[in-house]
Amino acid sequence: MRNIIMAAVAAILVAGPAMARDQIQIVGSSTVYPFATIVAEKFGQQGSKTPVIESTGTGGGMKLFCAGIGVGHPDITNASRAIKSKEAKKCAENGITPIEFAVGNDGVAFAQNGASAAMDLGIEHIAAALAAELPNQAFGGESAKANGLDTWAEVDAYVAKATGTKELGLPNRPISVMVPPPTSGTRDAMGSLFMKAGWKKLGLKGKGYKSLREDGKAIEMGENDNLIIEKLVADGDMFGIFGYSFFDTNRDKVQASKLNGVELTFENISSYEYPGARPLFFYVKKEHVGVIPGIKEFINEFVSDKALSMDGYLFPAGLVPLSEADRAKVDAARDSL
Repeated sequence: MRNIIMAAVAAILVAGPAMARDQIQIVGSSTVYPFATIVAEKFGQQGSKTPVIESTGTGGGMKLFCAGIGVGHPDITNASRAIKSKEAKKCAENGITPIEFAVGNDGVAFAQNGASAAMDLGIEHIAAALAAELPNQAFGGESAKANGLDTWAEVDAYVAKATGTKELGLPNRPISVMVPPPTSGTRDAMGSLFMKAGWKKLGLKGKGYKSLREDGKAIEMGENDNLIIEKLVADGDMFGIFGYSFFDTNRDKVQASKLNGVELTFENISSYEYPGARPLFFYVKKEHVGVIPGIKEFINEFVSDKALSMDGYLFPAGLVPLSEADRAKVDAARDSL
């Protein structure tokens, strides 16, 4: 049966000379993009055609990846979160079998200008600062009202009252946070690791954490993390949310806040003690393996010890290696192709 399916896919892919493709096409996460680019360059140096990689964001990549089979559709999508059930369903509807490969770990940074005064806080402070509405249930009522908190000092007071704890002494700085776009896996990670978890720490009910305020306090950015760094350097009051690897390469310009008292470090991401720790992935279209040249060889390069281990070439780029158990799962996925 597999041979019949592969033959059918091959017929679709090479129906005519104009449709033939001998170069791997990759889309997806801007966080995984720099790692995939390094692997692609190494792969190309070995005599193969260097894959074409486009940074579309995780959500945008999944949409393109699950849209269909054939040369007009990408072979691989990078992701800074796991595939969602609705995305897996879309893939299945179009006859696509996505094979998951975890490549490492990452930590979502809450960062600011390196010259600004350090501001350490909890994820509940981020949730209270960015949610579109703040329910009064934290103060004995049930109704919600538009978030009117203007400064971090006001956030501090709100959180202290909601949780029955002492204020942290956050400064009277205006709230101004650059957030990832809805198509970004980092936005999804922020939603679950900061907003949802912070909402729970505040003792709030409902799903008010899902909507961000639209009054200029939460500033939606694109997939270009370089622009976020530029704005942080220019404005000492702003914060930005992005991945650890990008933070790591810009330590001379920006600093990351401790969250829940935990510093953003390699060790704390690896142990998942840091509240913003998350895994990174890429997904391969099984139906294209053996049809588009080089896919299996590219996978072998990406998941090899020389790429992913502590001594691998992706470690200096900021990729936090997987545990031995997770590496075993990756090896099993590779061997299934």
